[in-house]
Amino acid sequence: MKRIFLFLMTNIAIMLILSIALSLFGFEGYMDAEGINLDIPALLVFSAVFGMGGSFISLAISKWMAKRSTGAKVIEAPANDTERWLVATVQRQAEQAGIGMPEVAIFPSPAPNAFATGMSRNKALVAVSSGLLDNMSRDEVEAVLGHEVAHVANGDMITLALIQGVLNVFVMFLSRVIGHFVDRVILKNNQGHGVGFYVTMFIAQMVLGVLAAIIVMWFSRKREFRADEGGATLSDRSKMISALEALQRSSGVAEPLPDQLAAFGFAGGIGGGVKKLFMSHPPLEERIAALKANQ
Repeated sequence: MKRIFLFLMTNIAIMLILSIALSLFGFEGYMDAEGINLDIPALLVFSAVFGMGGSFISLAISKWMAKRSTGAKVIEAPANDTERWLVATVQRQAEQAGIGMPEVAIFPSPAPNAFATGMSRNKALVAVSSGLLDNMSRDEVEAVLGHEVAHVANGDMITLALIQGVLNVFVMFLSRVIGHFVDRVILKNNQGHGVGFYVTMFIAQMVLGVLAAIIVMWFSRKREFRADEGGATLSDRSKMISALEALQRSSGVAEPLPDQLAAFGFAGGIGGGVKKLFMSHPPLEERIAALKANQ
C-alpha cells in the first residue's frame, strides 16, 4: 500500500506543477467561451502536453536522479581489479548488443541488486550494488550486467516512458470529461465548472491513475522476461539461471530501489493477489522456469 500511496502522491505533485505551468502559458482554456461545454481539441492539447511532458521530463533526468537517490558513483578511472572487470564486461556486452558504452557505477547497498536507466540507448547508466558484488560470483554478476545491458539495448526505458505518457494522456482527458459530465448532467450546473467538477475530476484521475499503473506494471513484468533472455545471450543461460537462484536464496527481496528505478532493477518484490498487479517484476520462480524452458 505504501508504494500505491507514493505513486498517487507523485502524480498529484506532477499534476499541480504542470497545471500551474500550463496555465501560465495559456493551455488550460479547454472550456468554451460561455464556460458551459468542453473544448475537446484544447483539452486534448492540454492532456497531451501534460501527460507526455511529465513522462519525458522524468526520463530526461533519470540518470541524474538515479545517481542522487542511490548514491551511485560512476567509475571514471577503475581503482581496482573489480572495477576494471566491471567496466570491461559492460563494454564487451555493449559492443555485442550494438549500443554505446554506458556509464558504469556502484551504489552502496548490502542487498544484491542492479539497475539501468537513461534517455538514450547510447547514453545509459548501468549500476550494481556493493551487495551484489559481495554476494554473487563473477559469472553471476556478468549475467546481471547482461540483463541490465539488455534493458538498454531493448529500449525499455524509452518504451516504458512512451506507454506511461500515453496512459497519462488518457487519464488526464477522461478524468476531465467525467468531471464535466457529472457537473453538467448530474449536478445540473450551467454556470461554469463548480466544485462537483473538480472533486469528480480528482477522484476519477486517481482511480484511472491506479488502473494505468496496473497496465504499466503488466508491461514491465513482460519486459523483464526479455531482459533475462538478453542476459542469457550476452553472458550464458546457466549463469543467468544461477544469478536468479542466488537472488532467490537471499529470500528474493532486495533493498527497495527508489520508485522511479524499481522497474529497471534486477530484483523485484514478492507479492500475491492485488499486490501482484503493482509488481514491476515477475516472481523469481517464474523467471527461472522461463529460462529453463528455453534451454
